[in-house]
Amino acid sequence: MLCSRVSLSGMQGAKKLIVFCAIWATGLSAQSPQRPASQPDVFLVTIDTLRADHIHCYGYPSIQTPALDNLAKDGVRFAQAFTPSPITNTSHISILTGLLPSTHGVMDFAVPLANKYPLWAELLKKRGYHTGAFIGSVVLDSHNFAPGLDRGFDFYDNFPEVAPNKSRWERLERRGEDVARRAETWLTAHSGGPKFVWVHFYDPHDPYDPPPPFAQMYKNRLYDGEIAYADSVLADFVTYLKKKGWYDDSIVIVVGDHGEGLGEHHEETHGAFLYDSTLHVPLIVKLQSQKHAGRVVEAQVRTTDILPTVVDLLRIPPPGRFDGASLLSFLGVAATTETAGRIAFGETDYPLRFGWAPLRSVRDEGFKFIEAPKPEFYNLRSDPFELTNNYAPWDASVQKFRAMLSDSKRKIPVRAPSAGSVSKNTIAELEALGYLGRADLTSSTNVPEPSLLPDPKDKIEQLNLLHKAMIASEDGRVIDARAALERALELDPTSPTALRQLADFELQAGEFAKAAEHLQRALALHSGDSVTAFHLGQALVGEGNLAGAREALETSLKFNPTQFDARLLLGQVCLDAKNAKAAEDQFEAALLIEPQNGAAQLWLAKAQMAGRNFTEATRRLESLAKSQPQNAEIIELLAQAYAGLGREEEAERVNSRAKALRNNHKP
Repeated sequence: MLCSRVSLSGMQGAKKLIVFCAIWATGLSAQSPQRPASQPDVFLVTIDTLRADHIHCYGYPSIQTPALDNLAKDGVRFAQAFTPSPITNTSHISILTGLLPSTHGVMDFAVPLANKYPLWAELLKKRGYHTGAFIGSVVLDSHNFAPGLDRGFDFYDNFPEVAPNKSRWERLERRGEDVARRAETWLTAHSGGPKFVWVHFYDPHDPYDPPPPFAQMYKNRLYDGEIAYADSVLADFVTYLKKKGWYDDSIVIVVGDHGEGLGEHHEETHGAFLYDSTLHVPLIVKLQSQKHAGRVVEAQVRTTDILPTVVDLLRIPPPGRFDGASLLSFLGVAATTETAGRIAFGETDYPLRFGWAPLRSVRDEGFKFIEAPKPEFYNLRSDPFELTNNYAPWDASVQKFRAMLSDSKRKIPVRAPSAGSVSKNTIAELEALGYLGRADLTSSTNVPEPSLLPDPKDKIEQLNLLHKAMIASEDGRVIDARAALERALELDPTSPTALRQLADFELQAGEFAKAAEHLQRALALHSGDSVTAFHLGQALVGEGNLAGAREALETSLKFNPTQFDARLLLGQVCLDAKNAKAAEDQFEAALLIEPQNGAAQLWLAKAQMAGRNFTEATRRLESLAKSQPQNAEIIELLAQAYAGLGREEEAERVNSRAKALRNNHKP
């Protein structure tokens, strides 16, 4: 542009122009240094619930996955990669820390990640990277389900606190194209400097609902349709990177967080078992300039190896600990070349949500051992689908694998027992996503002897029924949901999950006595469940049993004192029972939890008036009237407070205003 503005004539002028432009270009180059080769852009794409054996380049001919296939041609495909966890938030934290779940401690939803474990984004942020994360499911929201996962990100695309509508889209999950669009918008606005962007596609997770044309192309295999759709979105994202000129010089990693049961071992979804159907995931690593393009690594590796590999590629000093190790030695570019597979551990505490035993596994040298109340041992060379259990306690291989698990357990950092604390709304979201179980989240560290608990293998039919009920409930198919829950109770009359879910239906229908019966049975089975106790309080309030409701709500608060809704309801129960002082105490406690909550402020004013503390009630109601001048209830109560103080003229004036507001709002 500058050169084109210089007007010279003749040969001499042309020579001067050439020299001038050369000098200008040299100066421009000196002012804009090139990015160091060790700082390429890094793009991590995680595709939820993605089985390796349902991708075309992994040998599955019944699906079209051209984006994954092309990335495999441009990069390195790891044929035998394994996740340590079949649960979304736990498996992702392992990817983003390079640590096993038992090390980082996030074995369930809503458990905060300890600050001492650095995340991928934190490591790259310190090296000058711009960092962004774009998630496809609320289950990775750092405000509720995955606290701490946003550390190190300049932008973490959480879900809105108030969903724009009641559909699952934007409330529970986002379509892959929406996630990609959000990522591309952010990237376009932050195009300078090295970038680390994590994009999470949730689509293959159940319920399987691919958009057209994939719903028609795979109408009898909707799970495959979801994968094909996610692949099409990935193709568009890669096209975007190429148009921006970022693809060739970047590191692009695509990995599944865990797989899906699809009925194998009778597990329809994931979380309960540690078979390859839910632990074997695809892993493709495209290096800068497509180095080692088309290479296939057959050795067994782990998703905990991904971050150490990136740290190695970027020449970043590693943090204090990784449970994984760099994969560069498999590529022939490290000091040594590696060919032997690595030991892969598996861990799931999800069965604990139902009062069943947690599971641990170790996979090595073509064999797998699963520690359970009924242990399992498989020869994967002759039995790749893990159908024949060869467990014998005296078997030398079993003893070796059991020793590996014991050694791994000894290396787990000592930590205080941790339980997630989630609101009842968050629990409802978990259930809508298909994750079930007791409302109070538990860790295996709280269980003195897991082997004494029921084996999940003996409970899988019940789990499938509970899952069907939750999906039917989310779809509004109440009759189907009830039928599944009643069948689950036939299989196990002591199932607190089935009892609590049936009680929810009764509460919604106003059948308070039936709801209370179910909840009392559930609470008798697990007395420490704060949310079940809260729901029992709601049912007893509906019955008019104030004494019973107060007892249930106090029990709930004993186990979780920070429940705003329980405090508010208990205050209302005390007020109805003519105990104004106890009501005040509960409303004040609720305001300690949510200081700006208008409903709690109003109820506290009501309790103060019931206790004839008109001075405090007036002060509070005057403040509320300023912020909500059109709220007729507040204005009426303020008139009553003035009257209680003997301020009759003000009471009459304010009461007239309240009447006017009521008349204005009549239909």
